[in-house]
Amino acid sequence: MNEPTRAQRRVLEFIRSEISADRPPPTHQEIADRFGFRSTRAAACHLEALKRKGYIESDPGKVRALRIITPLQRFRSRIADIPVFGSIPAGFADVRQQEAKGCVTIDINTLGIKPTPRTFALEVRGDSMIGRHILDGDVVVVEHGQTPRNGDVVAALIDGESTLKTYITDKGKPHLRAENPRYPKLFPAGELVIQGVMVALIRKRK
Repeated sequence: MNEPTRAQRRVLEFIRSEISADRPPPTHQEIADRFGFRSTRAAACHLEALKRKGYIESDPGKVRALRIITPLQRFRSRIADIPVFGSIPAGFADVRQQEAKGCVTIDINTLGIKPTPRTFALEVRGDSMIGRHILDGDVVVVEHGQTPRNGDVVAALIDGESTLKTYITDKGKPHLRAENPRYPKLFPAGELVIQGVMVALIRKRK
């Protein structure tokens, strides 16, 4: 990446200061006025040079769309926001309403998943899945509509109660297994509904 000239650096710092102050990026006219350029063409030339050198980027056709590119920007892959729908017990099954709590933002390549409109997240409560290194307070990313395989971790409704467990099929009959010997296996008396299959785990530092 080529170093900017002194004039280009001043323009870059002006853009950075405006964005840091939660103001919109400056227009060509505002840049020209700030530095006493005779025309907006001079401002445009500086911006074009900064784009070529990899310091800024913008959206074509938009007036206030300048963005500063950080030195690590090239290592960043696509970012996705995953909705968090409340919590799920990793203990004994429990009846609870799922309420949207916000979202988690993930780097797709880092987690190695491809989110879809059916991807959502749940916060774990309990210790029944510690054998799979899923701890209380972790966030599990779940894909709804995916068919579970034997041994997958799933968010499930068993006889109307929600839980996070390992999906097991034995002689064609499915049940749920905890990964902590303190908890029993769960066999559905009536209905077992798989709400989603876990595709990623996010751990919060405590």
